[in-house]
Amino acid sequence: MSYSRHFLDFQGSSIPSAMKKLVVTALSPDFRRAVALRRDAPVPLPGDGELLVRNRFVGINASDINYSAGRYDTSVKPPFDVGFEGVGDVVALGLSASAHYSVGQAVAYVKAGSFAEYTVVPAKEAVPLPSVKPEFLTLMVSGATAYISLKELGGLSEGKKVLVTAAAGGTGQFAVQLAKKAKCHVIGTCSSDEKGGFLKSIGCDRVINYKTENVESVLRKDYPEGVDVVYESVGGKMFDLAVNSLATKGRLIVIGFITGYQNPTGIEPIKAEFLPAKLLKKSASIQGFFLNHYFSEYKMALQHLLKMYEKGELVCEVDLGDTSPEGKFIGLESVFRAVDYMYMGKNIGKIVVELPHSVNSKL
Repeated sequence: MSYSRHFLDFQGSSIPSAMKKLVVTALSPDFRRAVALRRDAPVPLPGDGELLVRNRFVGINASDINYSAGRYDTSVKPPFDVGFEGVGDVVALGLSASAHYSVGQAVAYVKAGSFAEYTVVPAKEAVPLPSVKPEFLTLMVSGATAYISLKELGGLSEGKKVLVTAAAGGTGQFAVQLAKKAKCHVIGTCSSDEKGGFLKSIGCDRVINYKTENVESVLRKDYPEGVDVVYESVGGKMFDLAVNSLATKGRLIVIGFITGYQNPTGIEPIKAEFLPAKLLKKSASIQGFFLNHYFSEYKMALQHLLKMYEKGELVCEVDLGDTSPEGKFIGLESVFRAVDYMYMGKNIGKIVVELPHSVNSKL
Protein backbone atom coordinates (compact mmCIF):
# COMPACT_ATOMS: atom_id res chain seq x y z
CA MET A 1 0.00 0.00 0.00
CA SER A 2 1.36 3.42 -0.92
CA TYR A 3 1.16 5.92 1.91
CA SER A 4 1.15 8.79 -0.58
CA ARG A 5 -2.33 7.84 -1.77
CA HIS A 6 -3.75 8.45 1.66
CA PHE A 7 -1.96 11.49 3.06
CA LEU A 8 0.73 14.04 2.43
CA ASP A 9 4.09 12.46 3.14
CA PHE A 10 7.58 13.93 3.20
CA GLN A 11 9.53 12.74 0.20
CA GLY A 12 12.17 10.32 1.35
CA SER A 13 10.90 9.93 4.94
CA SER A 14 11.01 6.38 6.18
CA ILE A 15 7.71 5.33 7.74
CA PRO A 16 7.58 1.60 8.44
CA SER A 17 4.45 -0.48 8.02
CA ALA A 18 4.69 -1.93 11.55
CA MET A 19 5.61 -0.51 14.95
CA LYS A 20 5.87 -1.25 18.64
CA LYS A 21 3.15 -0.16 21.04
CA LEU A 22 1.85 -1.00 24.50
CA VAL A 23 -1.61 -2.53 24.75
CA VAL A 24 -3.81 -3.32 27.77
CA THR A 25 -4.64 -7.02 27.41
CA ALA A 26 -6.15 -7.64 30.88
CA LEU A 27 -7.61 -5.25 33.44
CA SER A 28 -5.38 -5.12 36.52
CA PRO A 29 -3.89 -2.57 38.94
CA ASP A 30 -0.60 -4.39 38.30
CA PHE A 31 0.69 -2.52 35.23
CA ARG A 32 3.07 -5.31 34.22
CA ARG A 33 0.24 -7.82 34.30
CA ALA A 34 -2.24 -5.57 32.51
CA VAL A 35 -0.04 -4.36 29.66
CA ALA A 36 1.79 -6.17 26.86
CA LEU A 37 4.31 -4.92 24.31
CA ARG A 38 3.23 -5.52 20.72
CA ARG A 39 6.02 -5.48 18.15
CA ASP A 40 3.95 -5.87 14.99
CA ALA A 41 1.18 -3.30 15.31
CA PRO A 42 0.29 -1.57 12.04
CA VAL A 43 1.37 2.08 11.80
CA PRO A 44 -1.93 4.01 11.70
CA LEU A 45 -2.94 6.21 8.77
CA PRO A 46 -3.93 9.82 9.51
CA GLY A 47 -7.25 11.04 8.16
CA ASP A 48 -7.94 14.37 6.50
CA GLY A 49 -7.68 16.51 9.65
CA GLU A 50 -5.09 14.41 11.45
CA LEU A 51 -1.34 14.22 12.02
CA LEU A 52 0.85 11.14 12.23
CA VAL A 53 3.31 11.86 15.04
CA ARG A 54 6.48 9.89 15.56
CA ASN A 55 6.80 9.95 19.33
CA ARG A 56 10.15 11.04 20.72
CA PHE A 57 9.21 11.39 24.42
CA VAL A 58 6.20 10.04 26.33
CA GLY A 59 5.09 10.97 29.83
CA ILE A 60 4.39 8.64 32.75
CA ASN A 61 1.39 9.47 34.94
CA ALA A 62 0.07 7.94 38.15
CA SER A 63 -3.26 7.55 36.38
CA ASP A 64 -1.72 5.13 33.83
CA ILE A 65 -2.46 2.41 36.37
CA ASN A 66 -6.06 3.51 36.85
CA TYR A 67 -6.51 3.46 33.08
CA SER A 68 -4.99 0.00 32.63
CA ALA A 69 -7.12 -1.25 35.53
CA GLY A 70 -10.25 -0.07 33.68
CA ARG A 71 -11.29 2.42 36.36
CA TYR A 72 -11.98 5.40 34.11
CA ASP A 73 -14.37 3.81 31.64
CA THR A 74 -15.81 0.47 32.68
CA SER A 75 -17.45 0.02 29.26
CA VAL A 76 -14.07 -0.26 27.50
CA LYS A 77 -12.80 -3.82 27.30
CA PRO A 78 -9.28 -5.03 26.44
CA PRO A 79 -7.40 -4.80 24.21
CA PHE A 80 -6.94 -1.01 24.17
CA ASP A 81 -4.05 1.41 23.84
CA VAL A 82 -2.41 3.08 26.82
CA GLY A 83 -0.38 6.23 27.57
CA PHE A 84 -1.76 9.78 27.74
CA GLU A 85 0.78 12.26 26.37
CA GLY A 86 3.60 12.57 23.91
CA VAL A 87 6.01 14.92 22.17
CA GLY A 88 7.34 14.20 18.71
CA ASP A 89 7.65 15.10 15.03
CA VAL A 90 4.90 15.23 12.43
CA VAL A 91 5.91 12.67 9.78
CA ALA A 92 2.70 12.70 7.72
CA LEU A 93 -0.63 14.52 7.71
CA GLY A 94 -4.02 14.81 6.07
CA LEU A 95 -4.81 17.42 3.45
CA SER A 96 -6.81 19.84 5.63
CA ALA A 97 -4.31 19.43 8.50
CA SER A 98 -1.59 20.69 6.13
CA ALA A 99 -3.14 24.17 6.29
CA HIS A 100 -1.69 24.58 9.80
CA TYR A 101 1.03 21.93 10.11
CA SER A 102 3.90 20.60 8.06
CA VAL A 103 6.04 17.48 8.08
CA GLY A 104 9.00 17.81 10.44
CA GLN A 105 7.14 20.11 12.85
CA ALA A 106 7.47 19.47 16.58
CA VAL A 107 4.18 18.95 18.42
CA ALA A 108 2.87 17.80 21.79
CA TYR A 109 -0.50 16.24 22.52
CA VAL A 110 -2.72 14.69 25.17
CA LYS A 111 -4.50 11.62 23.81
CA ALA A 112 -4.87 7.99 24.80
CA GLY A 113 -2.42 5.77 22.97
CA SER A 114 0.87 7.63 23.36
CA PHE A 115 2.81 4.52 24.42
CA ALA A 116 3.55 3.74 20.79
CA GLU A 117 6.20 4.61 18.25
CA TYR A 118 3.61 6.45 16.15
CA THR A 119 0.29 8.02 17.17
CA VAL A 120 -2.43 9.65 15.07
CA VAL A 121 -3.44 12.97 16.61
CA PRO A 122 -6.30 15.30 15.52
CA ALA A 123 -4.62 18.47 14.23
CA LYS A 124 -6.96 20.67 16.29
CA GLU A 125 -5.79 18.95 19.49
CA ALA A 126 -2.04 19.16 18.78
CA VAL A 127 0.16 21.84 20.32
CA PRO A 128 2.86 23.25 18.03
CA LEU A 129 6.27 23.56 19.69
CA PRO A 130 9.51 25.34 18.78
CA SER A 131 11.47 22.10 19.20
CA VAL A 132 11.22 18.54 20.53
CA LYS A 133 12.24 18.75 24.19
CA PRO A 134 11.07 16.58 27.10
CA GLU A 135 10.55 19.72 29.22
CA PHE A 136 7.52 20.63 27.11
CA LEU A 137 5.96 17.28 28.01
CA THR A 138 5.95 18.18 31.72
CA LEU A 139 3.40 20.91 31.03
CA MET A 140 0.81 18.89 29.11
CA VAL A 141 -0.84 17.05 32.02
CA SER A 142 1.21 17.74 35.16
CA GLY A 143 1.68 21.48 34.65
CA ALA A 144 -1.84 22.07 33.37
CA THR A 145 -3.32 20.17 36.33
CA ALA A 146 -1.51 22.39 38.83
CA TYR A 147 -2.25 25.60 36.93
CA ILE A 148 -5.98 25.06 36.37
CA SER A 149 -6.76 23.47 39.74
CA LEU A 150 -5.05 26.21 41.75
CA LYS A 151 -6.57 28.95 39.60
CA GLU A 152 -10.11 27.57 39.67
CA LEU A 153 -10.24 26.01 43.14
CA GLY A 154 -7.30 27.32 45.18
CA GLY A 155 -8.31 30.92 45.80
CA LEU A 156 -4.63 31.82 46.12
CA SER A 157 -3.60 35.26 47.35
CA GLU A 158 -0.58 36.85 48.96
CA GLY A 159 0.39 35.43 52.34
CA LYS A 160 -1.76 32.29 52.20
CA LYS A 161 -0.16 29.10 53.45
CA VAL A 162 -0.16 26.32 50.85
CA LEU A 163 0.76 22.69 51.58
CA VAL A 164 1.82 20.58 48.59
CA THR A 165 2.12 16.82 49.17
CA ALA A 166 4.53 14.82 46.96
CA ALA A 167 5.89 18.25 46.16
CA ALA A 168 8.94 17.08 44.19
CA GLY A 169 6.85 14.97 41.81
CA GLY A 170 5.64 15.64 38.29
CA THR A 171 2.75 17.93 39.21
CA GLY A 172 3.88 18.92 42.71
CA GLN A 173 6.84 20.86 41.29
CA PHE A 174 4.40 23.14 39.44
CA ALA A 175 2.05 23.57 42.39
CA VAL A 176 5.02 24.82 44.44
CA GLN A 177 6.17 27.29 41.79
CA LEU A 178 2.71 28.63 40.91
CA ALA A 179 1.82 29.12 44.58
CA LYS A 180 5.09 31.02 45.08
CA LYS A 181 4.30 33.22 42.08
CA ALA A 182 1.00 34.04 43.81
CA LYS A 183 3.14 35.21 46.78
CA CYS A 184 2.01 32.40 49.05
CA HIS A 185 4.01 30.67 51.79
CA VAL A 186 4.64 27.14 50.45
CA ILE A 187 5.21 23.97 52.47
CA GLY A 188 6.23 20.82 50.58
CA THR A 189 6.45 17.20 51.70
CA CYS A 190 9.00 14.82 50.17
CA SER A 191 10.91 11.62 50.94
CA SER A 192 14.61 12.51 50.66
CA ASP A 193 17.15 15.24 51.27
CA GLU A 194 17.87 15.33 47.53
CA LYS A 195 14.22 16.08 46.83
CA GLY A 196 14.27 18.64 49.63
CA GLY A 197 17.19 20.40 47.97
CA PHE A 198 15.29 20.53 44.69
CA LEU A 199 12.21 21.98 46.42
CA LYS A 200 14.27 24.71 48.07
CA SER A 201 15.78 25.56 44.67
CA ILE A 202 12.31 26.22 43.21
CA GLY A 203 11.21 28.40 46.12
CA CYS A 204 9.63 26.09 48.71
CA ASP A 205 9.63 27.93 52.06
CA ARG A 206 9.41 24.89 54.35
CA VAL A 207 10.43 21.42 53.25
CA ILE A 208 9.26 18.44 55.31
CA ASN A 209 11.10 15.18 54.66
CA TYR A 210 8.56 12.73 56.02
CA LYS A 211 11.25 10.05 56.35
CA THR A 212 13.12 12.12 58.96
CA GLU A 213 10.40 14.43 60.35
CA ASN A 214 6.87 13.86 61.61
CA VAL A 215 4.69 15.87 59.24
CA GLU A 216 1.81 16.20 61.69
CA SER A 217 4.07 17.46 64.48
CA VAL A 218 5.78 19.98 62.20
CA LEU A 219 2.48 21.38 60.96
CA ARG A 220 1.03 21.60 64.46
CA LYS A 221 4.13 23.34 65.81
CA ASP A 222 4.99 25.66 62.90
CA TYR A 223 1.46 26.36 61.63
CA PRO A 224 -0.81 26.26 64.69
CA GLU A 225 -3.61 28.10 62.88
CA GLY A 226 -3.52 25.62 60.01
CA VAL A 227 -2.87 25.87 56.27
CA ASP A 228 -5.16 27.64 53.83
CA VAL A 229 -4.80 25.39 50.79
CA VAL A 230 -3.65 21.79 50.37
CA TYR A 231 -2.67 20.38 46.97
CA GLU A 232 -3.04 16.67 47.74
CA SER A 233 -2.09 13.71 45.58
CA VAL A 234 -1.02 11.04 48.08
CA GLY A 235 -4.20 9.88 49.82
CA GLY A 236 -4.58 7.58 52.82
CA LYS A 237 -2.90 8.82 55.99
CA MET A 238 -1.57 11.93 54.26
CA PHE A 239 -5.12 12.91 53.30
CA ASP A 240 -6.29 12.51 56.90
CA LEU A 241 -3.37 14.58 58.12
CA ALA A 242 -4.11 17.28 55.53
CA VAL A 243 -7.76 17.50 56.60
CA ASN A 244 -6.72 17.91 60.23
CA SER A 245 -4.26 20.64 59.24
CA LEU A 246 -6.76 22.86 57.42
CA ALA A 247 -7.23 26.40 58.67
CA THR A 248 -10.63 28.06 59.07
CA LYS A 249 -12.10 28.32 55.55
CA GLY A 250 -9.27 26.10 54.33
CA ARG A 251 -9.47 24.34 50.97
CA LEU A 252 -8.20 20.86 50.15
CA ILE A 253 -7.83 20.01 46.45
CA VAL A 254 -7.71 16.28 45.69
CA ILE A 255 -5.51 15.72 42.64
CA GLY A 256 -5.19 11.99 43.25
CA PHE A 257 -4.39 9.36 45.87
CA ILE A 258 -1.43 7.47 44.48
CA THR A 259 -0.96 5.31 47.59
CA GLY A 260 -4.15 3.45 46.72
CA TYR A 261 -3.86 3.02 42.97
CA GLN A 262 -2.09 -0.33 43.10
CA ASN A 263 -4.69 -1.78 45.49
CA PRO A 264 -7.46 -3.97 44.05
CA THR A 265 -10.06 -1.33 45.00
CA GLY A 266 -7.94 1.59 43.80
CA ILE A 267 -8.26 3.45 47.09
CA GLU A 268 -6.46 3.76 50.41
CA PRO A 269 -8.80 3.85 53.45
CA ILE A 270 -9.32 7.22 55.13
CA LYS A 271 -10.99 8.24 58.40
CA ALA A 272 -14.08 9.63 56.71
CA GLU A 273 -16.60 9.16 59.53
CA PHE A 274 -15.51 12.41 61.20
CA LEU A 275 -15.14 14.33 57.95
CA PRO A 276 -18.49 16.23 58.03
CA ALA A 277 -17.85 17.44 61.59
CA LYS A 278 -14.28 18.51 60.77
CA LEU A 279 -15.34 20.48 57.71
CA LEU A 280 -18.27 22.11 59.49
CA LYS A 281 -16.12 23.12 62.46
CA LYS A 282 -13.71 24.99 60.17
CA SER A 283 -16.05 26.02 57.33
CA ALA A 284 -13.52 24.09 55.26
CA SER A 285 -13.98 22.42 51.89
CA ILE A 286 -12.67 19.48 49.88
CA GLN A 287 -12.90 19.40 46.12
CA GLY A 288 -11.68 16.90 43.58
CA PHE A 289 -9.97 17.93 40.35
CA PHE A 290 -9.90 15.84 37.17
CA LEU A 291 -8.30 17.55 34.17
CA ASN A 292 -10.78 16.08 31.69
CA HIS A 293 -13.54 18.18 33.24
CA TYR A 294 -11.64 21.43 32.65
CA PHE A 295 -10.66 21.22 28.99
CA SER A 296 -12.38 24.56 28.34
CA GLU A 297 -9.51 26.12 30.35
CA TYR A 298 -6.78 23.92 28.90
CA LYS A 299 -5.47 25.88 25.91
CA MET A 300 -5.29 29.12 27.86
CA ALA A 301 -3.43 27.40 30.69
CA LEU A 302 -0.97 25.68 28.37
CA GLN A 303 -0.20 28.89 26.46
CA HIS A 304 0.53 30.67 29.73
CA LEU A 305 2.75 27.84 30.98
CA LEU A 306 4.68 27.65 27.69
CA LYS A 307 5.33 31.41 27.80
CA MET A 308 6.53 31.17 31.40
CA TYR A 309 8.91 28.33 30.53
CA GLU A 310 10.27 30.08 27.44
CA LYS A 311 10.92 33.23 29.50
CA GLY A 312 12.82 31.19 32.08
CA GLU A 313 10.17 31.80 34.74
CA LEU A 314 9.31 28.13 35.28
CA VAL A 315 11.46 25.11 36.09
CA CYS A 316 10.27 22.00 34.26
CA GLU A 317 12.22 19.21 35.94
CA VAL A 318 12.41 15.99 33.91
CA ASP A 319 13.41 12.59 35.31
CA LEU A 320 14.58 10.29 32.51
CA GLY A 321 15.66 7.61 34.96
CA ASP A 322 19.40 8.29 34.79
CA THR A 323 19.79 7.33 38.46
CA SER A 324 17.48 4.29 38.33
CA PRO A 325 19.14 0.88 38.88
CA GLU A 326 18.99 -0.13 35.21
CA GLY A 327 19.67 3.33 33.83
CA LYS A 328 17.86 5.77 31.60
CA PHE A 329 14.32 5.04 30.40
CA ILE A 330 14.82 4.43 26.68
CA GLY A 331 12.34 2.61 24.45
CA LEU A 332 8.80 1.40 25.09
CA GLU A 333 10.17 -1.62 26.95
CA SER A 334 11.31 0.74 29.72
CA VAL A 335 7.82 2.13 30.37
CA PHE A 336 7.28 -0.78 32.79
CA ARG A 337 10.39 0.20 34.75
CA ALA A 338 9.35 3.84 34.70
CA VAL A 339 5.95 3.05 36.22
CA ASP A 340 7.62 0.98 38.96
CA TYR A 341 10.07 3.84 39.60
CA MET A 342 7.19 6.27 40.07
CA TYR A 343 5.35 4.04 42.54
CA MET A 344 8.56 3.59 44.53
CA GLY A 345 8.61 7.39 44.87
CA LYS A 346 12.10 7.74 43.42
CA ASN A 347 11.50 10.48 40.87
CA ILE A 348 12.32 14.16 41.07
CA GLY A 349 10.10 15.96 38.60
CA LYS A 350 8.16 14.41 35.73
CA ILE A 351 9.07 10.89 34.63
CA VAL A 352 9.64 10.77 30.89
CA VAL A 353 10.59 7.89 28.59
CA GLU A 354 12.67 8.59 25.47
CA LEU A 355 11.84 6.76 22.26
CA PRO A 356 14.95 6.71 20.08
CA HIS A 357 14.94 7.62 16.39
CA SER A 358 14.74 4.86 13.85
CA VAL A 359 18.11 4.61 12.13
CA ASN A 360 16.32 4.43 8.78
CA SER A 361 14.52 7.73 9.20
CA LYS A 362 15.78 10.70 7.22
CA LEU A 363 13.76 13.20 9.23
